[in-house]
Amino acid sequence: MRKPTITKDAGRWFLTDYIRPEVNWRNTPQARGEAPLPMQKPVAPSSELIVLAAPDAWNTPPCDLATAIARRASRRRFRSSPLSLDELAFLLWATQGVRERLHEAAVLRTVPSAGCRHPFETYLCVLNVAGLVPGIYRYLPLDHALTKERTPADLAASLTEATHGQGFAGGGAVTFVWTALPARSEWRYAEASYKVIALDAGHVCQNLYLACEAIGAGTCAIAAYRQDLMDQLLGVDGAEEFTVYLAPVGKV
Repeated sequence: MRKPTITKDAGRWFLTDYIRPEVNWRNTPQARGEAPLPMQKPVAPSSELIVLAAPDAWNTPPCDLATAIARRASRRRFRSSPLSLDELAFLLWATQGVRERLHEAAVLRTVPSAGCRHPFETYLCVLNVAGLVPGIYRYLPLDHALTKERTPADLAASLTEATHGQGFAGGGAVTFVWTALPARSEWRYAEASYKVIALDAGHVCQNLYLACEAIGAGTCAIAAYRQDLMDQLLGVDGAEEFTVYLAPVGKV
């Protein structure tokens, strides 16, 4: 059978792995001996850390995996009930929690990532979480803590505007927003990074879906958004770090 040809100018070329043989693996940043990008963005010395409860201290109900998988669904309507800080800690651990640090270039987490590169930062647009003032926070997985980034006015309305009018984006208790720092993956994979970064995002969000089911919450992944507005809302530069995925969470 003749093998079909997909050219680089076709959008579906991104889904193939034709790029890998074209990479000069002797000239990647890793091969050149360059240090990898830190696995967590630094925090300003003046920033106050909100340390989250560890897994053995959560006050969350038990839920078996089969039940969570069976109930998993995209949910766009949320109750007005707040999330507890323990519930938020659980969701963050489930999506980017650290299991073990092997060395500076390998931090094992609760989700798989190509080459253990974990190219994402997790931002939280907090609207209704008990114990947290509304605003934008960033999760620090190496510390299992939060740091507050900014307090924009009309956060819920800004999320709706930035997602092309999808009101549920700002209708939950908290909206997870993942940004990508491609250089973390480029360090090892160069041009072959971009497909696996997209795959990694799927791993993260599926864990959020299942973790939400475990605590009586729901979520719905959002990939349609205004790139400029979301990046501006988070305060990221849009080039070395930019929004790739969103998911509002609320009680259902």
